[in-house]
Amino acid sequence: MSWGKVTDTYVAAIQHGLADLSPDVTRVGVVRQPTGWFHAAIDENQPELGPPTDLLEAFRDAEADMKLQGFCEEGAHNAAWEQVGFGKAYREYLEDSSDAQAALSELEDRLESGESLALVCYENTEKKRCHRTILREQLEGTL
Repeated sequence: MSWGKVTDTYVAAIQHGLADLSPDVTRVGVVRQPTGWFHAAIDENQPELGPPTDLLEAFRDAEADMKLQGFCEEGAHNAAWEQVGFGKAYREYLEDSSDAQAALSELEDRLESGESLALVCYENTEKKRCHRTILREQLEGTL
């Protein structure tokens, strides 16, 4: 049995045909509160793997402050990410949350059985930091 592959992309890339995904890949949303149009672009959503609400709120507040200070959108996003320690906090959430652990375990089992997965959220990681990169790296570490 061969392992499946894990990749990641963002929803606008799927909507505009820019995501290079094989037809057999399962598109797994990893957002806390998906919109209807987000659901239309994915096969399923695992909200437990979205960042926790308190971390998202702290991040959005910091991002808004950065924008008020004159940062461009991408600059504000990335500066806020660093200011709130987003990467470390998200990794701790993945380790400490039983819901996140269960969702991770399910995805690991699916990869082990040969299913290929594409993690999907809102951010274009060519310009902005994103939790799904951390999540993909964590899953790749199990392969």
